[in-house]
Amino acid sequence: MRKVNLAKLKKQLLARIDTEDLLEVKKVNDLIRLHELDAKCDEAIARDGVSIVIENGSQKFIKSHPSMNEKMKINAQKIALEKSIKFKLKAAPAPAEPSVDDKPKRGSLL
Repeated sequence: MRKVNLAKLKKQLLARIDTEDLLEVKKVNDLIRLHELDAKCDEAIARDGVSIVIENGSQKFIKSHPSMNEKMKINAQKIALEKSIKFKLKAAPAPAEPSVDDKPKRGSLL
């Protein structure tokens, strides 16, 4: 999976919001921070594997990597934050002017 360039992502997100609204800018910064935390969880999982061995005295058991649960929490936070950001609507292209040939032909009454 390709890593996302967070600097480019931040630039794109800031271009799509009202940068005069400090709350919206903070939301974008928070979203970028969540992406950074998610990437760190990915690194830990890649390094340690998706499951880890826990040793407690003579007991030994396998459980999922703690970062797996954190990734799920981070993902839920990212989704909620993305929904709360007020993105500007992109301007729709103006419809093309109909040409003279596109007008319906009128038939005669006779």
